[in-house]
Order: sequence, then C-alpha cells, then structure tokens
Amino acid sequence: MKRPAKDIIQSSRVIGRRGLVLGGLQLGVMGAIGYRLHDMQVEQADQYRMLAEENRISMRLLPPARGMIFDRNGIAIAANEQNYRVIMVREDAGDVEQVMARLREIIDISPEDITRAIEEMRRRAPFVPVTILERVSWDDVAQINLNTPVLPGVQAEVGLSRFYPMGEDLAHVVGYVGPVSDYDLSQIENPDPLLQIPKFEYGKTGAENRLEEDLRGSAGNRRIEISAAGRIMRELDRQEGIPGKDVQLTIDARLQSYVQARLEGESASAVVIDLENGDLRAVVSSPSFDPNMFVRGISVADWRALNENKYRPMAAKAIQGTYPPGSTFKMVTVMAAVEAGVITPNDTVFCPGHADVSNIRFHCWRRGGHGNMNMHEAMKQSCDVYFYDIAQRVGIDKIAEMARKLGLGVRHDLPLSAVATGIAPDREWKSTVRGESWRIGDTVNASIGQGYVLTSPIQLAVMTARLATGHEIKPRLVRLVDGVEQPGGMGERLDLNENTMRRVRASMDAVVNENRGTAYGSRILAEGRKMAGKTGTSQVRRITVEERASGVIRNEDLPWERRDHALFVGYAPLENPRYAVSVVVEHGGGGSATAAPIARDILLQAQYGGPPPLEAYPSNLRDQIAEQQRRIAERIPAGVRSQGRA
Repeated sequence: MKRPAKDIIQSSRVIGRRGLVLGGLQLGVMGAIGYRLHDMQVEQADQYRMLAEENRISMRLLPPARGMIFDRNGIAIAANEQNYRVIMVREDAGDVEQVMARLREIIDISPEDITRAIEEMRRRAPFVPVTILERVSWDDVAQINLNTPVLPGVQAEVGLSRFYPMGEDLAHVVGYVGPVSDYDLSQIENPDPLLQIPKFEYGKTGAENRLEEDLRGSAGNRRIEISAAGRIMRELDRQEGIPGKDVQLTIDARLQSYVQARLEGESASAVVIDLENGDLRAVVSSPSFDPNMFVRGISVADWRALNENKYRPMAAKAIQGTYPPGSTFKMVTVMAAVEAGVITPNDTVFCPGHADVSNIRFHCWRRGGHGNMNMHEAMKQSCDVYFYDIAQRVGIDKIAEMARKLGLGVRHDLPLSAVATGIAPDREWKSTVRGESWRIGDTVNASIGQGYVLTSPIQLAVMTARLATGHEIKPRLVRLVDGVEQPGGMGERLDLNENTMRRVRASMDAVVNENRGTAYGSRILAEGRKMAGKTGTSQVRRITVEERASGVIRNEDLPWERRDHALFVGYAPLENPRYAVSVVVEHGGGGSATAAPIARDILLQAQYGGPPPLEAYPSNLRDQIAEQQRRIAERIPAGVRSQGRA
C-alpha cells in the first residue's frame, strides 16, 4: 500500500534531525579525542616522556652523612666510617629467591640473612632498596659487580656507618645508633622518608637519640639508567644530601676516660660539673659496654651477658639511677632549718646515740653518741641525732622546698635518655602517691636522706655546685651545634642567706680537712687544690632489733646486693671553687672508705688536667697512688692521652 506523501515528508524530517544529532555527537567525540591527543602529545609531552623513561630510570634516595659528635677539645667520640654493603630492589630483581640463590653462589651469605632480607622486602614497597649484607669485603664487591647481569636488582654500594672510637668510655652519654624499627616509626608523627630506608641508622639511646634531628641531615637523590639486564648504565643526575650537624659536647674525653678507669670493678657512677658555666665535664656509669656492638649487630651471647650482669652495664646510673642520698642530704636539712629560723648554727643538740620519736627509737651511726653537737660539729662528724632533732622543728615541707631549690627532686633538662626526677617528698606527695598521711617518723628518716628520699648522681652534683657557688647552676651537656653556642652559665643567685651558706661550706671543709671529719683520710695536701665535701652511707635494708641485740652484722659480711650504698659529694678548690663532683658506689659500704677516695682522685685529675703529683696525697698513700696512676694510664686510649684539656 502506497504511503501518503505527507507521511513520507514527516519521516524524512525525523530522520534528518536524528542524523544531525548523531553527526553532532560523533563530531563532539572526535573533537574531544583530538583535543586529548593534542594535550597528551604537545601540552603534556614532557610528563609522559618522563613516565616512559621510568621504565628504564630508577630514582634512589641518598642518605646524608650523619653529623659527628666531639668532646670539648675536638676529640671525635662518634664518627663515621666507610661500609660496603649489598642491597636489592625487589621490583628490579623479578624472581627474588632465584636471585638470592645466585648471590649465595658468589659470596658467603647465611640462610638467616637471606630469610631476613626476603621477609623485609615483603614488608617494604617494591621500589625500596633492602640491605642484604653489611660490612662486606672489597673482594665481595668486585665479585658482585662482575656478575651484575645474573643478579638483577642487586647492587654493591659504599655507605657510611657509625663508629665510636672511645668504645665503652662514653657509651651511656653518646648512646648508639641502630636500624630504624617499626616501633621507632610509630613514635614519630611525620617520619622523614629517610627513615623508610631499611637499615638506616637512627639514634636509639643517649645524645644520639635526643639530638637525632640535628645529627640526621637531609636526603639527597640520584637518577640512574638501568639496562634490561639490570646493569646500571650511567648516572643521569645526582643531588647530594645535606650532612647532619656536628655537635660538640661539654664532656672532657680525657677526664671521662680517667673516671671510667677509676671506677673499674665497681657498680658505680660519678658526675663532674664545671662551676663556671654548668658544663658537665664527666658523666660516668660503671661498668659500661661497647656501643659498636649494637651498630654492627650484637650477638645473642653478648646481649645475654650484658643483661645478666648483676652490675647492670646497660644502665646509665649517673642519669637514670636514683638512690637514698644518706648523709649527703644533711646540707639540705640544715639549710632548711637555719633559713626558717628554727635554729642558729651555734645551737646545740645532745646526742646520746639515739632519739626516741613516737615510741620508735632512731639510732645514730655512732652507738655511744656524740654528746653536744652544733651545726659545724654535727656536719663534720655526721651526727644523725642532731638532724633528727632539727628536722622535727622545721618540718618536711620546708625541707622538701629546700631540696628542690638545690636541684633535688627536679628533672634537669639534658639530651639524654630517661633522665630521673627523683623524689623530694612532702605531705602532699605522700597523700597523692601513696594515699597515706605523713608521719613524724617519715620526717626523721628524710632528715638523713633515707625513707622516701631518692636522688640521682647528677642531682647530687647540681646540689653541690649550687652550695659551692650560691648560684642556680644548671647542668649543660651540649656546647655547640653546628658551631652555634648553646645556652649555659652560672645562673641567677639563689635566694638564700649567704652567711648561712658560708657556714655550710665551712662545715663541708671540716668534713675533709679537720681531725675527726668523716673524710679526713681522703684529704688533699696540695695548697690551692684542697676539697670540701660530705660523706654519705645509705641503707638498702632495715637493720632488725635482733641484729642490733646480737651486734650488727658488718657490711662486708653481707651479700653484695644487701650492702649499703657509699656516697660522696664535694667541690674544689676551697678558695675559688671550680669543680663539683658526686660519686655513688652501689653496695660499696661506707662513703668515707669507698666513695670519698674516688672523689678526691677525680677532683685532683680535673684540677691538674692530668695525673697530679704524688705530693698532693698524704705520704702513706703515695705508693698506692703511683701504682693506681700507672694502671689507669695504660687503660686510657692513646689518642686521648695525647690531647690537652680546655
């Protein structure tokens, strides 16, 4: 049936409109494709050319040289040494296990190292280089370079590794570095890309850790062209990183080595402060350990030996250790009492050998008593009963306030790990921490540095420095960072009566330089070099009534871990004090017999800048000191012995 002309015309119009729409769509699509092709081939040509080159160009981060650490005289105490290492990039290697098998045929590599490296590669991005072996020989490097075609993704490169020239002498101060761990990364909010590099050396303890950002530096990078066989063809571009900043500490390496040697055989610590500026000249914990073991990879046997040693060589006792200060705390008690006006230096207290307080008998170290004691004699002979009495008059809150003013119970700001705060207890402290009320017996115990009182060797040295100068000495460990002087100095004058402080210093002088002084046997004879100080013996156990009835067991007859701690604090010279020292010998017995001679030797070494003349010692000690000096001289590294002192 023939369609009407009108229908045919209408259909033609519809088809024509559809054709126009379809043609327009096709034209738009072709235009968009054309525009995109122009954009990709012309406008973004450089970007896509780079993406294409990445198939044969590899970008590598270049670790910067870690900043070095020096002592105050410029002796390197943390340096860098060349280290040949073997690395592998997973995305370049292809079949990792097959490449590892080939590598094992070429160089000596243990199955444990292979397993560790493969596991590490699985955890890391495929483009991140993973260290397979460190400290390989040049012969191994040459063998790897000769066999590059069959070792895709494997490279031998030279880098820098940390080295500690002085070994154990500065281990607790400088600390050590080690490979970045997942735990390390979890503690950093925005980790530096450098830290993602496996085996990258990161400060773990001590100054290495606390000064990490200064020492680390900034990464560089290089672009290398790699052939299809995995061989590096050429280096296209290199941008060196920015080395870490060099750091100079206040430590005198020569004095530090001497003190470490002098404490040999003891579980002990000592701190020396320069009174002119608060510089820490020596911070020693004994025994110590070789930090190089941790950089190179410590063995299970060595780690077990360190951890099982009862003398705790890994502990930074001078900074982290806290101990009852014993009689070295008596300066705090007497300063609090005199400053509060409850006694004068001339007031006397009778000592019968004990004091009865709240139906409890507190004994003096001298069982027969000392008789009438004023401040000077009580300090000189370390009469406990005198301090029991005046402490009850002044009260614990005033004593705690004085302790904090002198630097005890305060965390000093030092770039070291786990700096101890200690405890200068008062009523509020006991209520908050222990949920108990303060008792008068607590005050009596605290008056002689027992009970709840805990102090660190660094705090005791600060206390002594403040007593010797009358200024708010603040300890300083870092002298220069990248050549820039760091804050330090004597600090403001303490808000304490200078006459009272002079009387306390005179008492400390008497402790060492007058007959019946508890440290008289450790006096210095050299004019202009004499020291003042205070002995201390702190109990680590309570003596029972039965023991007192049968005669107290001698300290040396007890097991080592139950013996008293021996302490001494002092400064020298008397007329114009320059150095303050604190010494703590764990379970060393009496402070006068054990700690005071060590402090004397350290102060003499500091004042003379080397071994003092034998004439500085009492004549009966000179043969013993000569032998001691010979032994210590052999112990101090030759490179340190040859350096002068600043």
